[in-house]
Formats: sequence, C-alpha cells, structure tokens
Amino acid sequence: MSVLIAGAGIGGLTAALSLHAAGIEATVMESAREIRPLGVGINLLPHAVRELTELGLGDALADLGVATAENVYADRRGHRIFSEPRGVAQGYRWPQYSIHRGELQLMLLAAVRDRLGPGAIRTGARVTGFGHGPGETVRVRVLDRATGTVGEQEAEALIGADGLHSAVRAELHPDGGPLLWSGVRMWRGTTKAAPFLTGRSAAIVSDGDAELIAYPIGRDRINWVCLVRLAEPGPLPGDAAWNRAGRVADVLPYYAHWTLGWLDVPALLADCGEILEYPMADRDPLPSWGSGRVTLLGDAAHPMYPVGANGGSQAIVDARVLAYELSGPDGVRTGLARYEAARRDATAAVVRANRAMHRDGGSGPRELARITDTYRRATGSEVETLNTRPSLTRG
Repeated sequence: MSVLIAGAGIGGLTAALSLHAAGIEATVMESAREIRPLGVGINLLPHAVRELTELGLGDALADLGVATAENVYADRRGHRIFSEPRGVAQGYRWPQYSIHRGELQLMLLAAVRDRLGPGAIRTGARVTGFGHGPGETVRVRVLDRATGTVGEQEAEALIGADGLHSAVRAELHPDGGPLLWSGVRMWRGTTKAAPFLTGRSAAIVSDGDAELIAYPIGRDRINWVCLVRLAEPGPLPGDAAWNRAGRVADVLPYYAHWTLGWLDVPALLADCGEILEYPMADRDPLPSWGSGRVTLLGDAAHPMYPVGANGGSQAIVDARVLAYELSGPDGVRTGLARYEAARRDATAAVVRANRAMHRDGGSGPRELARITDTYRRATGSEVETLNTRPSLTRG
C-alpha cells in the first residue's frame, strides 16, 4: 500500500512514522522549501506522549521538553485561585510535555528520514488537488514551487494533513464553512527568563478581558500566550490578519499593571525577540471528513481553540488511529472509513469542549475544578481511560 501525505507538520510526520511502523509505504509532500524550527511552544498531553513513546520517541521527547507538573490558575496580582497536578503527578502513566513546536517538528522529521529514508519527504511540493487515478488509486496534483510546474503522483490513499488552510479539505468540502473568530486576539512568543514557581508549572492568569498562559519549554525559555478580547464572536473578518509579526507596543498596555510577584509579566513581554499575532479561531465540525481514498487529519480536519492544549495532541492520535485502521485486513476504503468513524465524533467533542472552556471561564476554585473535570470527561482524557486503553500498535 502507498499513502501520500500532504503536509509535514506534527500530524503529517507522525502519520508517516505510524504508517511505516505498520508496514505501509508513506511519502510526505511539504509546501515549504525548507523545514525550519519555527513557531513557539506547544503542550503535548499524556495521550499524545503515549503514542510518540510507542513509536520509540519517548527518550527524545524527554530530552527536548519540560515535564509539566502542575497548572496554576491565578489573578493578576499572583494570588493562586486553583491548581491541579498534570501528567505523571496526576496519575497518568505518561508525562505531559511543554516543548518548542519547531524543535518537536525537527525531531519527527529526523525520525522520518532515518526510518523511511531521505526520499520520504519532498519539500517545496504543494498538494493542490486530486482526482481518480487508474485502478484503485488516487491521482494527486502537486505544484513544484521551484519550477512552477504541476505534476501528478498516484497513491492508494491521500491524507490531507495540510493545516488550517488545507487544499485537500477545500476540494473535499468547498462549502465547509468559514473560520469562526472567538473575538479574541492572541499574541505569542518565547522569552529567555528564569523559571517560576516549581520550574515545571504552567500559569493561567486572568483579569477580565485579558488572559496570560505561560510555561517553560526548556533551555531557559518561557513560552507565553496573551489573549485579549477585542470583539464579539462571529465569522473571521477579512482584516483579521493571520500569523503576522506582532508588536510589543500593541499587547503590553493590557498587561503593564500586572504584578504577579513570581513572574514579571511586563518584562516577559518586553524582552521577547519575536512575537506572533493571530485571531483565536476554529471551524464548526464537518459532517464527514473524506471520500473514498482521501481523508483529513489534524487541523485540516478539526481546527480548534488552543485553550485545551489539545490541537497538536489530537493530530498525533489521529495519525496513530489512521495507521492502525489502514493496517487492518479490510482494504483502504474500509480502513479510512473506520478511521473517520473513530476520530470524527471524538475530535468534534474536543472542539466543543474547547469552546465551552473558553466561554465558561471560571473565577473560583470550585468552578475551575468543575470546568477542568468536565473537560477531561468530554474529551475522553480521564486518567483510567488512557491508562487502560489497548495500544494502537498492532501485534
């Protein structure tokens, strides 16, 4: 079996590794001409860490990431409202890691090239569409960005892991609905700074319409996210630019008066070398993901708010379930249908739970405890559920 994957992000690379481990040939087409360690921090929840560990990447993750020990909810004066243990401290058999997204991507990239060979990833190659191929194949159109020419490649399955603005999704679902803006603008960055609290704490600090999330990602770096409500929720307007360079002067006024004591928030923002700015948006869940020999994975299938720290983790689980189902005895079409049946409703529940967590907020310890417990139940991430679930590795 040959599978073509559009996109060499976290989900696409994990899919390639998972398919290879299941004895399935995989090739990744990546639009970028060079894959560089871009971006900021990401949290990998225990259900994602389990899957990467079962792919033999546990030691590499431990070397790169910080094993998060607790989430601390506080007000802008640094008063602790509520805290909960995370990862192994919470009872999971696997840690939760805070890690630089670009470094995680490069780790996965190195593993793909080592295990599948250097030809398994083709850079500067953008998947632009697909059609039926001869026999039991799909014919994939690929733009060579160096020459501007469009060629075709045949595969037995196409996986659209090409992100929020997926070309594969657009062809499958031309009326798949707009990006929906929460009304919140986000600024993200990483800053060289001393650790705070336990050194393995993630802080969630709120003050009305402004919120801060901060956590260490190794090498004396603190990853931070500022969320400021600027409008009412609705379809993303055309002027709400995506993933552009941000300015400290635009975000600092919302946090200049914060005095946590254990973390200097104004200095954290002011000392950042590069800031990214974009709207917090998602899409309504799709009624179906794929058709025949084509399906979606990760953000292409289920973009979600980042409030549950679950986007990258869900893409990793997608990849593992995809390989598990395609390696079954029933063929490509049935395998992809089983994959969608296993993951579409599950990820739709995460999208809805992230919206609810963002909307409900919570101001007291009892309310915050209720919200976080409800989130775990809604997303299927209870400790016992994960610890006792059968492995997604066949054999």
